[in-house]
Amino acid sequence: MFEAFTEVRHLSRWWGPEGFTTTTRAFEFRVGGVWDFVMHGPDGTDYQEWISWTEIAPPERIALLHGEFRGDPNAFETVLTFEPDGVATRIEMRTVFPTRKLRDEAVEQYHAIEGGRQTLNNLAAYVTEIVRKGAQD
Repeated sequence: MFEAFTEVRHLSRWWGPEGFTTTTRAFEFRVGGVWDFVMHGPDGTDYQEWISWTEIAPPERIALLHGEFRGDPNAFETVLTFEPDGVATRIEMRTVFPTRKLRDEAVEQYHAIEGGRQTLNNLAAYVTEIVRKGAQD
């Protein structure tokens, strides 16, 4: 599960809510590295995105800063924790916005909570597909 975050070939297959696709412009998975990408919405809208990795502790934790561009004053911090749960992995995604207003906007206008759920569901489906293919080989 952790590996699905470490390589762009994996991320581009599952990142984003239902109906979204991702085009990567730059990717370097290391502390201080950047993922510069565009998310393409199902309605044709493009969303400029920029992530900088602030902590990487395999296989338990990834922290990142996520905005529209480097230096974005509205960028938010996200911490992902990965915990073994039998044969599965439990992921917790905790996001902190610079202000309550920005958090409320993300939730109300951009449906961030549902989008986050859909993104993690896409991840689960992708990893399940990879595991099944591996078992067949």
